[in-house]
Amino acid sequence: MNAPKSPAPAVVSPPTLSSISPNQGSASGGTSVTLTGTGLTTATSIRFGTTNASTFTVLSDTSVVAVAPAGSGAVQVTAVTSGGTSNGLTYTYRSVPTLSSVAPNQGSIDGGTSVTLTGAHFVSAIGVTFGGVAASSFTVVSDTQITATAPPGTAGPVVVSVTTIGGTSNGTAFTYVAAPTLTSVVPNQGPTSGGTSATLTGAQLTTATAVMFGSTTATSFTIVSDSTVVAAAPPATGTVQVTVTTFGGTSNGLSYTAVGSPSI
Repeated sequence: MNAPKSPAPAVVSPPTLSSISPNQGSASGGTSVTLTGTGLTTATSIRFGTTNASTFTVLSDTSVVAVAPAGSGAVQVTAVTSGGTSNGLTYTYRSVPTLSSVAPNQGSIDGGTSVTLTGAHFVSAIGVTFGGVAASSFTVVSDTQITATAPPGTAGPVVVSVTTIGGTSNGTAFTYVAAPTLTSVVPNQGPTSGGTSATLTGAQLTTATAVMFGSTTATSFTIVSDSTVVAAAPPATGTVQVTVTTFGGTSNGLSYTAVGSPSI
């Protein structure tokens, strides 16, 4: 009489992975990622490239949470079970960003200044801050450049930094500038042909970028101090408003009258 045959051992299929979220993280490791797929119950390891996950937890046959180890570049994440090794899904390590320049490096306390940030590893940027305050908006132009709109701030220097999936950059200085004010223009009149040297007195004039007589730019101007600018009046007719524009904005206007030569 033949002995009964032993049942054939159950065949365990290799696991499959269908998604990984997030699919990127810091090069220093530590990012918690969720792997979705099938056949994950008997997982014995989760690999990021050739490196095992720092830790992992099997939630169900279709889900595993793993903590990414340190790494670099793009790697394939796989799950190993008693049934074999799964297909791979791409996971990208992001380096900590570096910030080398902010241009311009000053702007109005009212916010709204558009600045260009230059550096490296910006492609996964999730935030730009000015002294800890989020930029009004920002756009990642490339891995080395971001354009951002400064939020309102208080007069004085702050630190600008970029945060990405890879971490937070070093800080670079940006200075908030108050709007200029004018208190006097001496002399406050000159010939219609222009050329009069006018001394403008006020405050917050150090960053002057333009002096206007009405809608006409001064022939030239010199910043003497934060409270004084000397400008050469352009040709004009009648009474116009003189204003100074700085990184902080445009000043109030003061009257300057262009006087024609007397007729004989």
